[in-house]
Amino acid sequence: MDVLIHSATSRFPNPRLHRPSRTSLRQCVFSVRSSFNLPFQEQKAKYYDHLQAAVGVVERACRLCVDVQKSLFSSDGKIIQKMDKTPVTVADFGVQALISLEMSKLFPSIPLVAEEDSAFVRENNLVDAVVEVVSDKTIIGDKELSQDDVLKAIDRGGKDAYLFGPEPATYWILDPIDGTRGFVKGSEALYVVGLALIVEGEIVLGVMGCPNWQDEHSDEFNKVQGDAGTVSRSGTIMISHVGCGTWRTKLWDLQIGNTKMDHNWTRCLVDGFHLVDQARYCIPESQKWESLPLSTQFDAVTNANSVGEKQILLLPACCGSLCKYLMVASGRASVFIVRARTKTIIKVWDHAVGVICISEAGGRVTDWKGSQLNFAADRIERRILFPSGGILVTNDRMHVNSSGEDKKCVIRVVIPENTLA
Repeated sequence: MDVLIHSATSRFPNPRLHRPSRTSLRQCVFSVRSSFNLPFQEQKAKYYDHLQAAVGVVERACRLCVDVQKSLFSSDGKIIQKMDKTPVTVADFGVQALISLEMSKLFPSIPLVAEEDSAFVRENNLVDAVVEVVSDKTIIGDKELSQDDVLKAIDRGGKDAYLFGPEPATYWILDPIDGTRGFVKGSEALYVVGLALIVEGEIVLGVMGCPNWQDEHSDEFNKVQGDAGTVSRSGTIMISHVGCGTWRTKLWDLQIGNTKMDHNWTRCLVDGFHLVDQARYCIPESQKWESLPLSTQFDAVTNANSVGEKQILLLPACCGSLCKYLMVASGRASVFIVRARTKTIIKVWDHAVGVICISEAGGRVTDWKGSQLNFAADRIERRILFPSGGILVTNDRMHVNSSGEDKKCVIRVVIPENTLA
């Protein structure tokens, strides 16, 4: 299976292009281990081993995030700024290194497309800090990690690490921390570690870990005692496999008194709203409701008890895109709308894992013309999306035309033809 060409840059030794040997997706050099038992049988899931490995490493990546976050506000060296002014932490690079290291050992034939590269770590003298947090969470191999191991792992997913041709390809897509602004705000804001697998051009599985997630109807069993008696959220992990549905469970094993809470998977289904003025909406925190075409017909309010005529409920913004996908897939929101902007590049890792979680939960993701997102549109690097108008994520009922004048669908109401020119 000729799925990629490796492109060596100055960060790799022996700079030359080569095509890897044909390797089965099932071939692993280490056994797959995870504390999570998947909610469906192995015989029903073609990529069962891949999903089980992904669940395990995303769970440990979330633990890495929480550990770094504990020291975030007592160590100035743990928060830095990218060129685009987005906060980036040691956790961001640590997650990418951890997942890259372990998935490359388990599935060496599958490349990685991810957000970060090691240049920033090197320039800001963060290498030792990243090595430390990764060493604490890796479970594969008995060799002590070196700086070179970790830097190469980060660069394995970075820009120019691989060159893809025009044919359908197989690769992982990783967003190490989607919502870094939320990460640096503390325990209340949401952020997501997201990992998806594309096989021959199709997204076949996805895992999202959200350490600060709290169910709408939470109780004491949704919380776990932390240091010094503090209470933190138990989080959630959402998984999806093509043909097997979308599921979620608590991210952490909980210990309440003498009672241990096991991982019980819940099947995720989108909500059933089909009227525009009854659905629940979310949009990127960087965009305003007034920038969307639907605002010409409906005003937005944020109080669920005060939604009036010609108004819609806009859920409070949370950082990043993937948490909005998580909200729609779990039935907490009905619609997530993203408007493409001239100076904004839409990256694949902000959407890939969300797409399969929505689809397997019964929802739908398209661009504003109703076409599926093309993750191979960036034929060389597979890093950028080019959706016409923007991205529309719904419970599917809001996409499909309904009979009757009052049953208008979002795809028809929100996207007049003149907005797509």
